[in-house]
Order: sequence, then structure tokens, then C-alpha cells
Amino acid sequence: MDIQTWTFLIVGLTFALYIGIAIWSRAKSTKDFYVAGGGVSPLANGLATGADWMSAASFLGMAGIIAFSGYDGSVYLMGWTGGYVLLALLLAPYLRKFGKFTVPDFIGDRYYSNVARTVAVVAALFVSFTYVAGQMRGVGVVFSRFLDVEVNTGVYIGMAVVLFYAFLGGMKGITYTQVAQYCVLIFAFMVPAIFISLMATGNPIPQIGFGSAGQDGVYLLDKLDGLMTDLGFTAYTDGTKSTMDVFFITAALMMGTAGLPHVIIRFFTVPKVRDARKSAGYALLFIAILYTTAPAIAVFARTNLMETVQDTPYEEIPAWFTKWESTGLIAWTDKNGDGKIQYLPGSAIDGGQPQFVESRGSSGQRMISNASTSPNELYVDRDITVLANPEIANLPNWVIALVAAGGLAAALSTAAGLLLVISTSISHDLIKKQIAPDISDKKELWIARFSAMLAVIVAGYFGIHPPGFVASVVALAFGLAASSFFPAIVMGIFSKRMNREGAISGMVAGLAITCYYIARFKLGWIGNPETATEANWWWGISPEGFGTVGMLVNFLIAILVSRFTPAPPDNVQEIVENIRIPSGAGEAIEH
Repeated sequence: MDIQTWTFLIVGLTFALYIGIAIWSRAKSTKDFYVAGGGVSPLANGLATGADWMSAASFLGMAGIIAFSGYDGSVYLMGWTGGYVLLALLLAPYLRKFGKFTVPDFIGDRYYSNVARTVAVVAALFVSFTYVAGQMRGVGVVFSRFLDVEVNTGVYIGMAVVLFYAFLGGMKGITYTQVAQYCVLIFAFMVPAIFISLMATGNPIPQIGFGSAGQDGVYLLDKLDGLMTDLGFTAYTDGTKSTMDVFFITAALMMGTAGLPHVIIRFFTVPKVRDARKSAGYALLFIAILYTTAPAIAVFARTNLMETVQDTPYEEIPAWFTKWESTGLIAWTDKNGDGKIQYLPGSAIDGGQPQFVESRGSSGQRMISNASTSPNELYVDRDITVLANPEIANLPNWVIALVAAGGLAAALSTAAGLLLVISTSISHDLIKKQIAPDISDKKELWIARFSAMLAVIVAGYFGIHPPGFVASVVALAFGLAASSFFPAIVMGIFSKRMNREGAISGMVAGLAITCYYIARFKLGWIGNPETATEANWWWGISPEGFGTVGMLVNFLIAILVSRFTPAPPDNVQEIVENIRIPSGAGEAIEH
């Protein structure tokens, strides 16, 4: 069978599985919708957390950004892995002991203020919508290639599927769907990695293979370094980012991970604090399988790409190249007129995605209408690295289709978790807790479902108009979480003196300065876009790393304000003391 037939078959079967699980586990109460009834086993919650955590950024984007950034891309690996450890050890058990449905719920009660709750809701919406944009883009990228549809059409299909099981099942449906999605995505990620590792080095373990010698006796990393330096790139194992920026990006990803509302809420679905700790351990194991494999896939992909396309006449280019060309995610323009592809340092285009004209050059290539003056002739979207890698390596068609299904599973699983955060923030934390506290359980459930539907529409818009690659878009969400949630949660657990005035001031200040910096230097919405360059970054810190500055501002403002305002009530200080005692927790409740 051809690739498209295999893709329809495998993707169709997986989608049928997800929809079947959603029907089987449909939510019948708000507790089912918000925390899956509070009875999920540690193993199932670990699998679901792994799927929730390993989004399109992990499955598609991380290997891509490591492949194209080399050593600099390792900040994503270090930040996301370290952040999950921080969350598992420092926050998850205590939040589960507190026993609330959502992060804004925790902040609202811990800081005895509906204003604090509202600020947390706003922060949750900022983080979730930024994060979900990356997921929807990932869905569009997969569909655009393997189902021969436009990226926008792919986003619409993904919106429909994720809305169905998020609308019907809530957290209960999402949890058990994510268990299935983890199994699909990890199998899809590992199978081609094992295939390519065997082909390149004779070693079936990718984590060992990418550090081994190839069939020609040359170590893969040495070969890749040589290929890159010969063409004028920086060596793959050398970094170009400043130490300051590496530190701030890593810290922002770590602290942002520990403040992500859609991951934190997973620990409210288990019966006991002990189960929260166990599920965190399981999830870390499941996440490590993919995260330790991503650098290997990055090396295989970059090496294969450079060896396949460099100085190859366009007429002799493999079929996979022209198929990806038709999606707009690969493009070539023959700048020197020799009919050969020149993959060199520098941007092949200006202004992001290539814009094509209908005419073709003398060799038949699609022309890039906004080609830059750099000698590079090839544009490759980073987000296709994992998807195109099996095709470049000439793997069987069923493996290529399996990777497509895995990419969709990764994107849809995280999108569902984020949509649930958005819907619960509106229905539970705004409507139920503040606007209409006497609303019935049935009405609250329908408001949650309606909020999920609106959230899907907004998420789809951001997926069609994302501000960058999947991994970089998601990195912005982590920065927003680090600058808003992390200090409030940490001080809410470990500082009896932290009061509502300090927490509110800190969250507003941290979120505001981070949003300003992203709008100024990433999106170009503030000031002169021509000055939004790396040369003008504050202290040389990139937008992806500025969440660390926002977090420090949050901590500083919160501590200063709390010292000059009244201490929290005695009952709140007693709660803070009790949540650090590892016993006595009941089910997650709607206090």
C-alpha cells in the first residue's frame, strides 16, 4: 500500500479508538469532568501525564530544534526534563494534599481572595492559549503532508476530533484517551528511531547509536560536525548562544514546567497523595523514553538531510522532497542558476514562511518570491524533522504512516488537556466560584462544555496563525507560566507569611513584564518592529528565556509587598502548615 492509504488506515483506527474511549468514559458530573472522578490509578495517571506532557513540541518540535540548533537546542531537553522533576518533587504532592480542582482554585483559596483567583484565571488562559497554538500547528503540519490537505484544513480536522472527546468526556474521557495516545505516540517515535539506528550504526538502541560509529567507521557526531563545518555552519556540538541566555531559557522552561496548569491538574485525579507521588514517578519514566531518544533522532535527521540534498540536481531529488514541497514546508530557489540544491548557512527566505509564486524556474523548482540575499537556497521547516526522517531514510510506508499517527496523538493529547484547563477556568473558577455560586451541577457541566467549544475555536485561530515554530511557541507558554504561577504556588506552599496582596502584585508584575517583552521582541506588536532584534534584547536574553526575569520580578514584588501588608489569617497559615504533612488528604473537592 502507498503512504496515504497506510495513513488513512492507521490514523483512522487510532481516531476511532480515541472516540470510542470518549463515549465509554463520558463525564456524568462536574467531578468526572474536572478530575475524572478522582479515582484514576497511579499507572494510568502516569501514562496520561506522559501523553499530556509530550506534546507536539516534544514529539515534533524538540528533535527538530535540536537538529537545526545543535548544542543550543539542548536547552529544551534540559529545561523540560529538569522542570518535570521539579514539579514531581516540589509541588505535585502538596497540591494534591490541598485537594482543589484547579490551580486558580488553589490560588484563590490559599490567598483568600477572588481577585487572586481571577488573576490566576487570566494567567491560565494566557498560558493555555499560547501553548495550544503550538499543538494545533502540529496537527496542521501532519495532516498537510500525509492527507494531502492544506495546513489550515488539517487544523480544522484536529479541532473537530479534540472537541468531541473533550466536550463529551472532560477529564475522565481525556485521561483514558491519553493512556491510549501515549502508547501510540511512544511506539511511533521509537520504531523509526530503532530502524534508523540499525541502518546507520548497526545498534538497535538509538540512545547508544547516535554516539556510535557508522558503517564507515566514523562516529556520527564527528561526521555531522564535519559536514556542517565544511559547508560553513557552526559545528553541531558547538553552541552559539551566550551562557546567560542558555541559563535563562533553561530556568524559564524548568520553572514554567512546574507551573503548567494542565500538567498540575493531572495530580488531582488520583485518590491519595501517595498515588500522586507514584504517578509522578511513572510519568518521569515514560517521558524519559522519548526525551532520551530525541537527540538521536535529531542527529540522524540532520545527517540524512545534508547527505541527501546537498549539491543534488533538482531533477534527481527523491520523491519525498517534492511531496513536502507541495505543503510549503520545504522550498528551494535556484539562486546561482546551476540547477543544484545548495544548503548553506543563512536564511533562504525573509519573514518566516515562504510565499510562492505560480511560475517555476528552468529546472522546475517552485520559486520563493521573497528570497533573501544569503547564498542558502533551501528552506526546511523545523517541525517536519521527525515526520520527514523516515521518508528520507527510505523506511517502509507503514512506519511513515505510524509516525503521522504518533504526531497527531501527541498534539491532540496535550491540546485536550489545555482545553480542559481553559473550560474549567471559565466554568468553575469564574462562574461557579464568583459569578453564580448557586448554579446547579448540571448547568455548570454544560457551561464547561460550551467553554471548551469556544476554546477550540480560539485555539484553531492561533494554530492557523502561530508566532513561530512549534517548540518556540510552546517555550513562550512556559515563560508565561514561570513568571505568573510558579512563585505564587511555591510561596503558597512553603511561606506562611505570603499574603494575598503580595501574591496578586507579584503575579500581575511578572506576567505583565513577560507579556510586554514577548510582544516587543517576538511578535513585534510594540515599538518599531525593525528594532526588535537580538542586538536590542535586554541583557542578551531571548524572548524564550525572559520568563525567568518575569519570575524573579514576581518573587521580588511579592516578597516586598507582603512585608508591608498584614499577614494572612491564622486559618490560612494553619492550612500551609498542614499541607506539608504527608497524611490526611482526602479526595479532590470543591470546597
